[in-house]
Amino acid sequence: MHPIVIVGSGLAGYTLLKELRKRDRTTPITLVTADDGAFYAKPNLSNALAAKKTAADLASASAEKLAADLNATVLAHTRVHAIDTAAQRVHMDNGELAYSALILALGADPIPHGLSGDGAAAVLAVNDLTDYAAFRKAIDGKKRITVLGGGLIGCEFANDLAHAGFAVDVVHLGDWPLERLIPVEAGQRLADGLAALGVNWHFGHTARRVESASEGYQVVLDDGATIATDVVLSAIGLRPRIQLAQAAGIAVGRGIQTSRLLETGAPNVYAMGDCAEVEGLNLPYVQPLMVQARALAATLTGTPTPVIYPPMPVMVKTPAHPVAVLPPRMGASGGWKVECNDTGICALHVDENGVLQGFALTGSETGRRATLVKELAA
Repeated sequence: MHPIVIVGSGLAGYTLLKELRKRDRTTPITLVTADDGAFYAKPNLSNALAAKKTAADLASASAEKLAADLNATVLAHTRVHAIDTAAQRVHMDNGELAYSALILALGADPIPHGLSGDGAAAVLAVNDLTDYAAFRKAIDGKKRITVLGGGLIGCEFANDLAHAGFAVDVVHLGDWPLERLIPVEAGQRLADGLAALGVNWHFGHTARRVESASEGYQVVLDDGATIATDVVLSAIGLRPRIQLAQAAGIAVGRGIQTSRLLETGAPNVYAMGDCAEVEGLNLPYVQPLMVQARALAATLTGTPTPVIYPPMPVMVKTPAHPVAVLPPRMGASGGWKVECNDTGICALHVDENGVLQGFALTGSETGRRATLVKELAA
């Protein structure tokens, strides 16, 4: 009997493996990963400094321990180069592996920063434990960090770095942080909270070049302004890893396209997590991944179970001014109804009949999250 093969050892791949073993202890399962296969939660990378955790501290279990505990084979430091969907085999560094079902849990890559200048090669991105270890080494003994991007990850890193005592500049093309998720009032309150911690914002601008300086680097913005810095961190977004699927003739869009059963266009090939686009939605957050893993484990063990997402708010890890957001569905009509007080913002997205479609809460107002989730679920 050919094994179920999972490609990827991130939160998606290991969560699926654990969910499968809750239902079936004996079916052969092989997990293939290009890295060492240690388990860690990727969302913790952006607030590990405040927690005083090294890369080694973030890894909670080795590949060997997980393989033993979960009765699985983990092929670490092994890269899948191609998928033969007709023969149901994957081609790897060291040979081929046949599968009964193949799950692509490939994750996402940082969007290339596209900067020029003799310091561009020194710009860092943090997307895994190895990246985080390199970042920790780069900032050791330094004082000034420039973060490119004021989205979710950029804001979390800015908060973490400022809290740890670094002087932080954030360059963000939008007019307020998280502008794709939250209205201006909520974004301004978040910006103010981080500014009070010491974050210096550069809204409405992008970085063009990074040049070496006598001490550190100079980041040159689109208007010619410069920022003196010791380390540059790019957090301008992630791009789903679709190349492996695309080369195998599997349909892709922003992510690897799947049905609600997480089936791709190839027989017995599924996709989940940050690389997946489930009926047009790519949701690179933890809660959707958990929903997918439970549903797919049921499907793979004989009970076809479509992915049905409950209301899933995103908690932004910015203790300087917390944010909870559940954006309205794409194309939703209506608009934001915003209430402000001294300690937080409550923004409700409602349709023309006053029906709640989403919310953005900041500061003290994040305590209303559970009540609003219940209202949306109803």
